Amino acid sequence: MSARVLALDYGRARCGCAVSDPTGVLASPLEAVPLPGSRRGLGRLRALVAELDVGRVVVGLPLSLSGQDSAQTRETRDFAIRLQSALPVPVELYDERFTARLAQRDDGLASEDSRAAAHLLAGWLARRETEAGRA
Repeated sequence: MSARVLALDYGRARCGCAVSDPTGVLASPLEAVPLPGSRRGLGRLRALVAELDVGRVVVGLPLSLSGQDSAQTRETRDFAIRLQSALPVPVELYDERFTARLAQRDDGLASEDSRAAAHLLAGWLARRETEAGRA
């Protein structure tokens, strides 16, 4: 992997953010982006993609424990579609169940939303590594 991956824990009020290192091993939380669906919020996300040389964005998909969609799931899917049209890199959804709970257990200076995004990214990176090992 040569480009960084940006993970987003979307919420209407703020969006937790985390970025991988260029090798795709480490996930580090970043400052959360307020009002990510607004013009200013989308602009900040576009700027992060450019500043950090991001090659892919992964948006956490908040499925219910049973794997079903909820109102928040549908809102997140709509946000990901808007984000894809605003960014020059691929945007994909990834199951984020349990990331908020893991973030609550962590200490750190980053917001809980961004710690959740870091857990989401770590899971996505691990899955990608496992899939690459099988190929």
